[in-house]
Amino acid sequence: MSKIAVIGSINMDIVNQVEQFPQPGETIHGRGTAYQPGGKGANQAVAAALAGDGAVMIGAVGDDAFGSVLTDSLRSRSVDTANVYVKEGSSGLAFITVSESGENTIVLSAGSNGKLTETDVSSNALAGVEIALLQNEIPPEVNLHALKLCAQLGIKACYNPAPAAKIPAEALPLIDTMVVNETEAEVVSGLPVNSQEDAERAARALQAEGVGRVIVTLGGKGALALDRGGEALRVPAFKVEPADTTAAGDTFIGAYAAATAAGLALAEALRYAAAAAAISVTRHGAQSSIPAKEEIERFLRERA
Repeated sequence: MSKIAVIGSINMDIVNQVEQFPQPGETIHGRGTAYQPGGKGANQAVAAALAGDGAVMIGAVGDDAFGSVLTDSLRSRSVDTANVYVKEGSSGLAFITVSESGENTIVLSAGSNGKLTETDVSSNALAGVEIALLQNEIPPEVNLHALKLCAQLGIKACYNPAPAAKIPAEALPLIDTMVVNETEAEVVSGLPVNSQEDAERAARALQAEGVGRVIVTLGGKGALALDRGGEALRVPAFKVEPADTTAAGDTFIGAYAAATAAGLALAEALRYAAAAAAISVTRHGAQSSIPAKEEIERFLRERA
């Protein structure tokens, strides 16, 4: 049984490649369209599974043509799908546009992700789990239920509030680790984040509300972390040539969870996660860009 469970979204990503993003009202020609399994939950599950020793996925797909493709993709990447439920209607969809520079924009259609219920997230599904990963692509009441259940079971909840949204005050003390980018840090903390100093200030505000450990990812500037005692740690990003940043954040989180479950200290876990994310941005796609443990370890040896 894996030590890591992911409670979250499963999407089919419909990806359009473009030279540059269109302006409002502008029609442009794309350079090609691809259908790729994704969703923040599924991506983090794949990242954790490949970077460590498997993962359990708790989520939902639709009874459409995409549903079986999505679950097959997870299973092929060492993710347990026994707790992936089939809901009537469409699977979750993400409409992604990727520019020539590797940046992306994403529009979500919840589909079956919006039909995941509190009943679907049970103590049986979390048996043997030590770390649970959550995001903001399933109903908020299900996330709150999952956080409370994890607290009851002694499971460390790692929460990535993306897409960015305010978190109920009662949920914050239930979060062992929060991972946010600069935009998410600003929304969740209510403080402006325009610099690394601002990011640390926002992280400390979240800790003051009860969050145990806070990690703020800073893109090309690396990451800032506050450990449970409030000590700040900065980890630089690895220099690579980006091709597609779609799954970079999810890869970082999944790899961080895998490293933590394997017993690595915070600094080592963050460096491992940064390496995994760096590899992922050099490749196109979401789950297809996520590296395996052997690739991450080789990358770290080469950059030592």
